[in-house]
Amino acid sequence: MSALSRPEFHSEEAAFAHLEKIVWAGEPVCPHCGSLDRLTKVKANPEKRIRVGLWRCGSCKKQFRATVGTVFEHIRLPLHKALQAVYLMTSSKKGISAHQLHRVLEITYKSAWFLAHRIREAMRDGNLAPMGGDIPATTDAPTHSCLPSASPQPSSFGSINES
Repeated sequence: MSALSRPEFHSEEAAFAHLEKIVWAGEPVCPHCGSLDRLTKVKANPEKRIRVGLWRCGSCKKQFRATVGTVFEHIRLPLHKALQAVYLMTSSKKGISAHQLHRVLEITYKSAWFLAHRIREAMRDGNLAPMGGDIPATTDAPTHSCLPSASPQPSSFGSINES
């Protein structure tokens, strides 16, 4: 069974349930006022334009979703496609291009480019969820006898003689 066949990669409801479990660790928190109580899940209804994964805070009366404060905030793609993109980008050894995301996810190249840059920026800043424990860093540099010396060699090519 492929990892991309998991339910959070194909269903919007399952994608939001997976993200809520990761972001809130099982207990929702209002991002506006920080309240933990009087939070109610709003039932999705496409006819009334009520979105999947919507919550309402009884304290500040504001609506929110689990995407607030993440790289998925203000994204105009289905969340399950964005989660697929994160999985593909983090699991490929040499990375993945925006054009390949465009082909695999069947989204426009512009959306794939924007999503890829957002995910790369989150990985660069360290805001993406950690992948594992601490990694000790050493200052020992490897030495290789087959590499040329690091001392610069004077070159006559392209030099300008000032007279």
